[in-house]
Amino acid sequence: MKKTKTLLFLFFGIASITAMVSFRQADPGAITTDDMKQMVANWERAKIYTQEYLNASTDDVVNFKPTPEMRTFGQQMLHLAEVNYAMASGATGKPTTVSFGSLEKSDQLKTKAAVTKAVMDSYDFVIAATKEMTEAKMGEPVKIFNFDMSRAVALDKLFEHQTHHRGQTTVYLRLKGIVPPNEKLF
Repeated sequence: MKKTKTLLFLFFGIASITAMVSFRQADPGAITTDDMKQMVANWERAKIYTQEYLNASTDDVVNFKPTPEMRTFGQQMLHLAEVNYAMASGATGKPTTVSFGSLEKSDQLKTKAAVTKAVMDSYDFVIAATKEMTEAKMGEPVKIFNFDMSRAVALDKLFEHQTHHRGQTTVYLRLKGIVPPNEKLF
């Protein structure tokens, strides 16, 4: 009986938390000015952290592909940049001139300098677009990659995506004997 009560307590506790999170995502008033400032600060920190990864690389690393079916380091970073543009545009409504696939497949972006500029420009786009948002607009619904979500959730998913691909490049640096930058949580 005690085990059943504990399981019910856990179930209803998790259900309550899930409902609160869902309500926060759906309620335009749930995003505050402080939330907006923190979101921009997180993107600015992520830009600096990604810059450190790019600074640690070389032209050789940028064109390094650990296995034939993997992207090169540069392609990982350019994919990150393309999705920064695509999802930030979809989330904020700010138009972009960068078409999906154009950076990663470009023959012009094969050097550390060129990749770095393209990636940093994508972060500037995300940061500027996020700064232009209002709390009310953050709660508006959008469809990103065929998924319905709020604009704020779309930006959160974008942040998760860039973190994932930057993290993948840690292995590339290690395989080339380069110590990756220290974690930058704050």
